[in-house]
This record gives sequence, C-alpha cells and structure tokens, in this order.
Amino acid sequence: MVELSEPFLELNGITKRFGNFVAVDDVNLEITEGEFFTLVGPSGSGKTTMIRMLVGMDAPSDGEMRLQGRVMNDLPANKRPTCMVFQSLALFPHKSVGENIEFSMKITGKDKVKRRARVDQLMEQLRLPLSYYEKSVTQCSGGERQRIALARALAFDPQILFFDEPLSALDFRLRKALEKELKDIHRETGKTFVYITHSLEEAMVMSDRIAIMREGRIVQIGTPHEIYNNPKNKFVAQFMGEVNTLSVEKAGENTLRVTGFDDIFTVTDDLSDFTTGFLIIRPEVMKIGRSAADMKNKIKGIAFNDYALGSRVQYQIRIEHFDEPWLVERLQDEPYEGQRGDTVDIGWRPEDSILVSN
Repeated sequence: MVELSEPFLELNGITKRFGNFVAVDDVNLEITEGEFFTLVGPSGSGKTTMIRMLVGMDAPSDGEMRLQGRVMNDLPANKRPTCMVFQSLALFPHKSVGENIEFSMKITGKDKVKRRARVDQLMEQLRLPLSYYEKSVTQCSGGERQRIALARALAFDPQILFFDEPLSALDFRLRKALEKELKDIHRETGKTFVYITHSLEEAMVMSDRIAIMREGRIVQIGTPHEIYNNPKNKFVAQFMGEVNTLSVEKAGENTLRVTGFDDIFTVTDDLSDFTTGFLIIRPEVMKIGRSAADMKNKIKGIAFNDYALGSRVQYQIRIEHFDEPWLVERLQDEPYEGQRGDTVDIGWRPEDSILVSN
C-alpha cells in the first residue's frame, strides 16, 4: 500500500444535479499520487456520475476538483492529463493491436520510430506477444483485449487512469486473473488508478483504499481491512458480504438484548453511550455443534441446509423467533458431525461481534 501524503486529486463539495435529482451529493475526497483507489457501491449510488466528472465528460453543479492544486472543473476531457478505460474497452475494430495502442501518440504527432518503441515496451510490460502488433483486435481473447485497452491508456502517459467497471463482462476465471494483473501493473507503473465497480470482491483484492457510495454520498473510506473489520453502519456491514444482523438494545454494562426478545448476548464494546443499534456477526467467526459448546454467546437452532463454498462450508440455521436464518461457515476440514434437521448449538466470542448504527 502507498503511504498517504499530500493529496494528488482533491474533491471539495462536489455535487451533480440532473434537474431535481441529486446524483452526487457534497462529496469531499482526497486521493494520493500512486494510490489504487476504488469507488464501490450498488447501482444508482452515483459512482459512474462521479467518474464522468473526474474525466471531464460532465461538469459538477457545485464544488471544486483539483489535480495537483490546479482546478479542473472547466477543463475539457482532451486537455486533462487523465485517461479512461471503459467497460466496453472502446477499441478500434478496424485497427491492429499495435495501431490501437499507438493511437494517442499518433494524434499528438510522435514520430513512427518512437511510437513503435513505446508500443513494444508496453506490449512486453502487459505480456502481449510482440507478434501481435499486426494482429486484428477482433482476433484477440477477452483478456488480451483488456490488456490492449490498458496499454493504449498507458501510451498516453496519463497522470491518472480511470477505470469504469472494465472486468464486469468477463467470466469468473478471467476476471480473477485480471484482478491480480491490474494490481501488479499498478505496482509496476506507479500510476494513480481510480477504479469504479459494483463488485466488493474486486475492490477488496486490488485497492489501497475503498470509498463506499450510497445515494450519491460517500458513507465510508478506508483500507479493505478497515472497512471489513470496522464498518461504520449497517449498510456498509451488509454491503461487505453476508452477515448475521440483529437489532439490539442495551441490557447491561456489556450485554445487549435482541429487540423484542429475551436473547442476551455479550460484547466487548464500550456501551456507555449506546442505546439501540445493530449487532453484526460474520458467518466465518461463528462455531457450530461441539465447537460452539464453550462459546460465551450461544443459541440453538435447526440445521436447515448446507452449501459447499470451495474451501468452506456454509450452514443455514433456522431459529424459531428470528425471521432470517442464521449463517455459519467453517473450513471443510473442521470436524462437524451434524446432519440437516438436527438441533444444533451455534455461537461466537464477544470480541467477534461488530456493533454499528442504523
């Protein structure tokens, strides 16, 4: 991860309105040079509108955008030291791989010898065979086209590269491979990457920091570790993956009561200023069967179903007075002798609970 220093890209009060609809609402953000920064959120959260303003396709209604201290609000897209890798890639189908990569250099008048030398350098860096220079992009695989689009963007030598969900249309295996490649390329080039996606998994794998957006606002910024372990509210906690969520109220100095029921659970949080909120328990911290016997927080339920998740198994536990089933995960090689339909104990340690606001 990069060390945070002076802001390279700075947004102050950025707002974008379309008539009466506010797509981006008073966003303040600082991105450091060399950082891999990801905007993530559900559809309609404002992340695409945000990146369109950053690359100059739209102008903000209010606020100020600065790159290295220079105001960019009214600077046209073609005058900005930035480049965009689109979801569609936007490669020229009638041009060869080499012609696509060198396009920005050609329109700026760089001579042919220098263009070819730079193309060869980028193709080697992005693991594209030099023999592909004359190959039609239509004959390239999905992964190769992704690398061609990135090479074309790097040929422009931008200060910042923006990515608009470039992996969303790829199959799972290729997407996983390219996530790692993009992170490696970011490390090798030292460029500033600003990436948008609806996939939290992509953001977690690649990013130095993540900003989670909801309804036009940024609700939390932090490293993947910080956001996963310390979500600020229920929305962030649930957006980070499947969790067990309980509405709770203070019962004692370090105990919580499930709202409307008699279940009491212990936490390690300071509850001096707490009244009501939500208790989040991630499935992977929970125990089931005999391994739950000594847990301080424990409850009985019926093992309804189980799901193989690669190296893990997830169990759906139904508890009579809870509307939603509880989820418990264990590693495949952890012992568990239970069967579907069994009454089982499930439990977790107080320190593994996460307490959040609405």
